[in-house]
Amino acid sequence: MNQTQPVVVCGESLLDVFEDGATPTGLRLDAVVGGSPLNVAMGLARLAQPAWFLGAVSRDFLGERIERSISEENIHKGALVRCDAPTTLSLVGVDAQGVPSYRFYGHGGADRQLLPEHLALLPTEVAAFHFGSYCCVVEPIGSTIRQLVDDRRATSVISYDPNVRLNVQPSLEVWREMVEWMAQRAHLLKLSDEDFERLYPGQEPQDLARGWLAAGVKLVMMTCGGDGALVWSAAGHVSVSAPKVKVQDTVGAGDTFQAATLTALAEIGKLTPGAIGTLSLDEMQRVASFAANAAAITCTRRGPDLPRRNELPASV
Repeated sequence: MNQTQPVVVCGESLLDVFEDGATPTGLRLDAVVGGSPLNVAMGLARLAQPAWFLGAVSRDFLGERIERSISEENIHKGALVRCDAPTTLSLVGVDAQGVPSYRFYGHGGADRQLLPEHLALLPTEVAAFHFGSYCCVVEPIGSTIRQLVDDRRATSVISYDPNVRLNVQPSLEVWREMVEWMAQRAHLLKLSDEDFERLYPGQEPQDLARGWLAAGVKLVMMTCGGDGALVWSAAGHVSVSAPKVKVQDTVGAGDTFQAATLTALAEIGKLTPGAIGTLSLDEMQRVASFAANAAAITCTRRGPDLPRRNELPASV
């Protein structure tokens, strides 16, 4: 079944700017609408889930392009805020293995300008709220997110992926503090293996997962790139492999995994604060496999071009 209540994704929207070859006087650039949270919202909408985006966009021509993309992807704009701050730009470099590196131009950007009064734009009934990336650790949006989590965690699933960007917030302690704050409140906590290693060097993921489960998290997931994913819950631990594909780049793969995880939970009727803690080992395996397959499709494409529902198996 499809989720009838929406998933609200909160955070940044921006333009990912890729090099597209040399010109006689410089470089040709290709700007793609992105930002980890907006990618997750797009992924949900493409996977036939009702999705809202809660965030601020600029009134400049770049912000207008982002807003047009939100409309074209059938993401609900009822919680979209317009402001006069400039649009954030993320310059993306991709190495020979398709792994991206980022340089951000976003100090004072529009995506940071979400304020507590904007929370009144949200619908009353929401299946889940997803948060991630640097907007959780910059202001004023960071404080707004914390208020929203505390307001809604009793009635909606809280999902969090730190998606660490040290070139935006260089302090690992700030990121760790946010992860631990969320671990006291989130139902779903997903990190990449790279973020595990950055934030908790020398520690074992299974030990951290046990601690977070004890703190109240219901589902902990670690994505491991081409090696698949690991999942922990009160029911136990499962692992899934990643499909073998020809990688174009990995931009948006983690966001795809997140959107597909939320979609799979909705389709099996487990996207509620109570139900997410009742997943069986078989359900955990099916959810993670569905998400890994979706992420693999994104890896075969340039940039955050996430799959649609008909590109994946009909049932989770």
